[in-house]
Amino acid sequence: MSTNSFLVFAGIAPHPPIMVPEVGGDSIHEVLSSINGMTEFSRRVVASGAETVVLISPHAPLLEDSFVVYDGPSAAGSFARFRSPQTKIHLEIDDELLNHIVSTGIDENYQITRITNMELDHGTSVPLYFLLQNGWHGQVVALGYSFLSNDDHLRFGSCIKRAIDLVGRRVALVASGDLSHRLKPDSPAGYNPHAHEFDEEVVAAVQANEPLKIELIDDHRRRMAGECGYRSMLVALGATREMKPNCELISYEAPFGVGYMVAQLAADNDVLCELPALARRAVETRVWTGMDSKPPKRLVGILAERAACFVSIKTKDGELRGCIGTIEPSKNTLAEEIIINAVSAASKDPRFYPVTADELSNLRYSVDVLFEPEPATFEKLDPKVYGVIVDDEKGRRGLLLPDIPGITDAKQQVEIATRKAGIPSGTPVKFLRFEVRRFKE
Repeated sequence: MSTNSFLVFAGIAPHPPIMVPEVGGDSIHEVLSSINGMTEFSRRVVASGAETVVLISPHAPLLEDSFVVYDGPSAAGSFARFRSPQTKIHLEIDDELLNHIVSTGIDENYQITRITNMELDHGTSVPLYFLLQNGWHGQVVALGYSFLSNDDHLRFGSCIKRAIDLVGRRVALVASGDLSHRLKPDSPAGYNPHAHEFDEEVVAAVQANEPLKIELIDDHRRRMAGECGYRSMLVALGATREMKPNCELISYEAPFGVGYMVAQLAADNDVLCELPALARRAVETRVWTGMDSKPPKRLVGILAERAACFVSIKTKDGELRGCIGTIEPSKNTLAEEIIINAVSAASKDPRFYPVTADELSNLRYSVDVLFEPEPATFEKLDPKVYGVIVDDEKGRRGLLLPDIPGITDAKQQVEIATRKAGIPSGTPVKFLRFEVRRFKE
């Protein structure tokens, strides 16, 4: 990764407290798409190797002509205002990065107000809750926007990017905010029949990978929508102007007349490619030299975690050439797990002969990182979303990854997993389901 690309992930996150299960209770089924979206969003932050998250919220104290920052040495928040005082978050402030942001902002003649001894607002706390729940561990810089112009928010985002480059470590930027608050007659901010146009314009810009179109949204349309996330987005867009756009809509829904969008704005492709590149290097080193490759000396993010994975090898035409993995991690790091499973997929898959040197240039690699399996009934299986593990009372176990072409229903998925385990048809089995994060060349 180049020395000026330390901002490795940027995205947009909604913040309704009802998304937090301890707050929402039975009502969380209304926002399941957003909850699932934030789970995937958080996993991408973890995979990026971000050591610090910079988060800008619309619900921090709002000043007319000054941006605000929560001062250190630590930051704490709770959901006591939402009838869940036991649900709390606590993180250390990245003082070095915070000081660089303040300094670069002052250099551009912006006022930066430090807030001390104040609990984090819910626009900050909700995204951080999901990040912590899904395995991210690091420091935070929490900011609030201002009443300054749109252009000022874009320029302040550029200040944040310069500060990130100065500290020289991986950082993720999260723009907290909801879209329109006026989508239905019973919406909390009233109803405007044209409010949906703002949400549609933002979603379309993300789906088209054209983030500049968000900057160009008409202010009158924005005001009709009664949104609270636009200036957060502008800060994120200003910070990512030097990065190649890599937008993706992860989820969008509007169950209460408020638009909740989870989206990726930018991601360093070098980070996303590290896992399959490591698998490729492991196979090619073994085939050419007969030796095992070594993991990178400095492991960051998901590569440094302990996790199970499957490595799949296919030809350029999409024909499977080998696939082997682990249901539970056998090594201390995912990097080591990838290396051993890649070599096994190339040489020990009983369905294929070992990969030869002549084939190497025609092969493509993917890595599926498995997340913790959970017990499930047959009715809760979904082969597009979840992989399945089947167990019988004799200890025989079979596994099938999710989203495999040609597998359209749970019955088919279970039959194949059972057959792979050597379990006779009709034998009672127990089910575990699991999600994966897939990294492809």
